[in-house]
Amino acid sequence: MTPEQIAALGPAFAAYLQPFLFCCAYTQTFALLGVYCRGLLSTLKRKTCEPVALYAGVAVRTLQEFLRDHVWSFDQVRTLLQQQVATTLRDGPADDLGTVGLVDETGTRKHGTKTPGVQRQWCGELGKTENCIVTVHLGVARGRYKTLIDADLFLPQSWDADRDRCKEAGIPDGLRSRPKWRIALEQIDRARGNGVTLDWLTFDEGYGDKPGFLEGLGGRRLR
Repeated sequence: MTPEQIAALGPAFAAYLQPFLFCCAYTQTFALLGVYCRGLLSTLKRKTCEPVALYAGVAVRTLQEFLRDHVWSFDQVRTLLQQQVATTLRDGPADDLGTVGLVDETGTRKHGTKTPGVQRQWCGELGKTENCIVTVHLGVARGRYKTLIDADLFLPQSWDADRDRCKEAGIPDGLRSRPKWRIALEQIDRARGNGVTLDWLTFDEGYGDKPGFLEGLGGRRLR
């Protein structure tokens, strides 16, 4: 898309974000979410807080405080998103494939030791073992419609065994280490519980060679 086409979507984008208002504990500054999202969609080379704020004409500290201090309900946002996607999938056109679930993971290179879940592990971004974090994702595709609907951090066992380190990094006590394929099954269950109907799923050998994952799909009568 061109910058002009993206700019023309402004009113529709604002309307899309509006239902998420009450997922934020402090709704008075909710408009800053639109500022941040538009910055991520911009042509800025660096999309950290300062250049995004300056690009939008907003005080840098104001945007920093919004991103750092204001409490969001991640579960509520995800539930609302998946319910919206379920409606879109149900009402939209399809091809002979129906609705396809897409299971995959992303490795993102990181420096240092403070980022939650970071350690030397396989990094798909680089195609080698590197200091990185790994997140597991669920996407859906139906005809020309494609979107991501879930994401979870893979917490390595070394982190799980050090709860003081987890606490320092802001990782909740309830988040424990579990295999990536089990995270994927949890995501599938969550999406189906929110009305997303999957006709079948695709995934690579990192999941297809795990008996527990295949047994889990069989028990859920998923192809």
